[in-house]
Order: sequence, then structure tokens, then C-alpha cells
Amino acid sequence: MNIDDNVLVEQCRQGDPTAIERLILKYQNRIYNVVLKICADPDDAAELTQETFVKIIENLNKFEGRSSFYTWAFRIAVNLTLNYCQRNAKLVIRSLDSDEGSYDHQATHALKELLSDDKSPDPAAMAQNKEVYEIAIKAIRELDEPQRAVLVLRDIEGMSYARIADVLGIELGTVRSRLSRARSRLREILEAILP
Repeated sequence: MNIDDNVLVEQCRQGDPTAIERLILKYQNRIYNVVLKICADPDDAAELTQETFVKIIENLNKFEGRSSFYTWAFRIAVNLTLNYCQRNAKLVIRSLDSDEGSYDHQATHALKELLSDDKSPDPAAMAQNKEVYEIAIKAIRELDEPQRAVLVLRDIEGMSYARIADVLGIELGTVRSRLSRARSRLREILEAILP
């Protein structure tokens, strides 16, 4: 049974633990996948997803319904993730050669589908697609966090420009310009890597 988010939110406000569990189950995988694509570390993504739901539960009475619950929850997740990445960027420098294969295959499945040619069962083509996929993951990791967030939300999650603006709390024009710069920067990175 699919219960409307507004009903679940109201039940949560009344202290119904089943409603809280339903909201978490409904959104945990989607939020985890977005967080993972932005921070690129499965352990950090799991921790940030858990922190997101703690913040959601703590602030549920502040949710005014001006946006959908989905948008509000994603805004919390993305903001937590971007803040985390900015704090840790000064402390951790990652080589492009490090963490080979450390990404979660389930979480990056959407990108893999975009880069693979499912119509070609040829093993050589499949190996080439895997190589292209790995190069794309490395290139996306090189983008700065705000650009990576917009690129992931638009090109991998398929969110509309308006929803991205709402999730990130930025103007629609800023979404468009960040996405344009992210795609241009991604193109530059890929052109430098690929022969």
C-alpha cells in the first residue's frame, strides 16, 4: 500500500514509529545513492544517509510543506554531504589512482547503464564499456562538490532543474550555469584522459 508522504509526515508528528519506518524505507536507497555519487565513499555515504534521517526526524515539526517531503529530504541530504565534503577536502587528498574499484556497484548502476551499450553482447565492447565507465567515475570525482551535485542530480538522478534548485536551495539560473560548467569541465577532463 502506497501511503501519501503528507499522511506519513503527519503520523510521524503524532509519534507513530511505523510511519517513521515507512518514510525511511521509502527514501533510504535513493538518498544513499545520491550521497554516494557526491561523496564517492560507501562508508561515508552510509553514515551521511543515517545522519540525514536523524536530521529529518529531529526537524519534522519544522517541515512546512512548501515543497514536497521528497525535495525537503533530498535538500537535507545534499547539504549535509556538501558540507561534509568541503570539511574533509582540506584533510584528504585522493589520487586518481587510489581507491580503484571502491565504489558501490549498486549505487553507480545508473551511470553504468548510461555508459554501456546493452545491445552489444560482444565481450570486447563490454570490456571497453567498463573501461569508459571507470574513466567517467574518475572524471566525475574531479569536479568540485557543487558542480558534482548538480551533475549527479540532473544527469544521473534525472531531476528537473526546478527540483534541483529547490533541493540545493539555489536559483534556477545557478543550476543551469553550474550544470553547464560541470559538463564543460567534465568534457575537458575526459578529453585530457582519452586519446
